[in-house]
Amino acid sequence: MQLTVLGGCGAWPTAVQACSGYLVEHAGFRLLIDPGYATLPRLLDHSTVDAVDAVLISHGHPDHCADLNPLLRARGLSDTPPPALPVYAPHGAVDAVLALDKPSMLAGAYRLHEFQPGDRFDIGPFRTDTWLLPHFVPNAGIRLTTPEAVLAYTGDTGPSPDILRLAQNADLLLSEATYIHEVPSADAPYLLTARLAGQYASQAGAASLMLTHLWPGTDPEAAHEAAAGAFRHPIHVATPGLMTDVARASGRAAAESLDADAGKATMPNYKRDDL
Repeated sequence: MQLTVLGGCGAWPTAVQACSGYLVEHAGFRLLIDPGYATLPRLLDHSTVDAVDAVLISHGHPDHCADLNPLLRARGLSDTPPPALPVYAPHGAVDAVLALDKPSMLAGAYRLHEFQPGDRFDIGPFRTDTWLLPHFVPNAGIRLTTPEAVLAYTGDTGPSPDILRLAQNADLLLSEATYIHEVPSADAPYLLTARLAGQYASQAGAASLMLTHLWPGTDPEAAHEAAAGAFRHPIHVATPGLMTDVARASGRAAAESLDADAGKATMPNYKRDDL
């Protein structure tokens, strides 16, 4: 599994950093997670719009989904439109983005699959488990599993014991870290710090950690240092163009189960048209 960071800035993009956006590839399948503000130009540095096989969105804030609109425009209004793009999102999360154009304009450009955080489903080669994590709007923590690796992504969240289940023995935890040491009291239930991200990664037994959604202007070295106080394994800070191979840590069983039901799941054969 390969992760390419398109952006990792919280709230709004800067001159050098797009908002949240991640391209995850496995077995020739390209899954775009959270196409936030300014991520489409960064996507085009690595791929074409018609090479994206599916989109997965954690929640409906525009710094996580705004660039779904230009992505669908680029696909739907091209001379030779590709097949409708499967878009997975919590119920109602992308209503505002889809409403930017009249319904008929991009109707053929996407197929919307809405889910409740807590649902489990397959997207191409990825078994996808989700958790409802605390944020200002419903937010889905996401765990992607293949036989070779596990990637856990918090979306935007405040403190929650479910983060430990989400990140349990993950090969990479991609974690919200808006602040370094302390979240302002009014926002404390809904956002994390780099320090807390390090603590969760350590307690969950994650093999590596990537900090993302840093507040614009945050010193990435300071965020790294705060997380390293609790987590002794590799730590990265999400920056555009950063690529990492997410691989099963030595000694871990393939397709590790979260519970008895998950242990019964098998990875299906898939085709793009099956999504």
